[in-house]
Amino acid sequence: MLTRTKFTYEKAYVVLLDEYADWEIGYALAELHRLGNIEIVTVGFSEQPVTSMGGLLIHPHIVLSQVAPSQALLFLLSGGSLWEQEYPCETIHMLEHHAVPIAAICAATTVLGHAGLFANRKHTSNSLRYIEKLVPSYASHAMYCDALAVTDKNIITASGLGSVDFTLNILTLLNIATPKIRKMWYKAFKFGEYPKDIDENA
Repeated sequence: MLTRTKFTYEKAYVVLLDEYADWEIGYALAELHRLGNIEIVTVGFSEQPVTSMGGLLIHPHIVLSQVAPSQALLFLLSGGSLWEQEYPCETIHMLEHHAVPIAAICAATTVLGHAGLFANRKHTSNSLRYIEKLVPSYASHAMYCDALAVTDKNIITASGLGSVDFTLNILTLLNIATPKIRKMWYKAFKFGEYPKDIDENA
């Protein structure tokens, strides 16, 4: 069983590629920063700027080789069609070795599939057929869950349609805010139920 080395974890690394799906990680980044007071560090495959599907131009803070497991509270993979061509398995294996939580949504779930992280973990993706098609070596059918988001051990996966559930799983795994605040947040953004009594210390 992997255990995390005791360091000070302050940063949430988010990997961004050209045409990344900005809306899929919007809730998660906002709440990691707002509720968790966590530093967000954008990561690129190179030092070149990337442009999201929504047209946002982002200049990554660092490149993939500069990711430091000792400073990582979370490693977040945004969705995007380029994941059908690129997958940083060496980095994923390094982070897994250090038991850094990894969260992937939509096409980014294929990265974890290529890295072999689904063998003994419950997981999800856009569909079972999708992951089978894009990861030829995939053989973890019994562990696949037909759900919007799933957490197993230190790995979170989500469908591209599950950004709210994805965020809730991240907040829960990292123990950000109280269970009551997380529940209120989820009901508000999932079902439009605006909380009547907002107490950040609840």
